[in-house]
Amino acid sequence: MNKEIILTTTEEVPGRKIKKILGVVRGSTVRARNIGRDFAASLKNIVGGEIKTYTELTEHSRDEAFNRMVNKAIDLGADAVVGIRFSTSMVMQGASEMLAFGTAVKLD
Repeated sequence: MNKEIILTTTEEVPGRKIKKILGVVRGSTVRARNIGRDFAASLKNIVGGEIKTYTELTEHSRDEAFNRMVNKAIDLGADAVVGIRFSTSMVMQGASEMLAFGTAVKLD
């Protein structure tokens, strides 16, 4: 089923009324760094600048967590997810969790 839903960081959807709160939906992924990337990053740390491999790793993690959250909202039959937020935390040295969460709702 390919259902499009409204996704927003705001607490409401302009012009629409929240009819029912279905609950908090979340998606997460845990990613580990790569020793080769760590070596390249340590060199970049000396000269400065963006560490593109880590930027890409973070972006992919955020996308995966977001997609998992959206899929859970679709499974609940949501029309929208409001109040979307992201959080990250270190699970162990060299590995961190990316979490996306929001409130799945039905709209009038």
